[in-house]
Amino acid sequence: MKQAWEDLGSEFETSSSVVIGDCDCTQHQSLCSKHGVSGYPTIKYWNAGDKESKPYQGGRTLDALKTFVADNLEVKCDVKDPKGCTEKEVKYIDTMKAKEGDAVKKELDRLKGMKAGSMKPELKQWLTQRMSILEQLK
Repeated sequence: MKQAWEDLGSEFETSSSVVIGDCDCTQHQSLCSKHGVSGYPTIKYWNAGDKESKPYQGGRTLDALKTFVADNLEVKCDVKDPKGCTEKEVKYIDTMKAKEGDAVKKELDRLKGMKAGSMKPELKQWLTQRMSILEQLK
């Protein structure tokens, strides 16, 4: 379970809408008690805006966890319906839609080349967000 959880965190580390974390209940007993954690490992999740956690009842494999997060928690920016997009993403969509010719493909190729490089997590997140937008625009 521990490895699947760590891998899940790596999968979503650049997500703009998902945070994967953990808490050692032997060190943070009051927090765990507040959220009804009595057995270990316990998985809880929150949807955006929720103040109360919900218990996760699904499978404990990486594939099961990834599917749950992608289907239920991750807010994706959809170019056709940008209600799930941030203001920054909407501005980027408008900028790229205004470009002509193969500008979208060139920018996507450029970003793909940068992806393997070392950068701060927030920059890698923005790079991933732009790549997702460009994939939808091409």
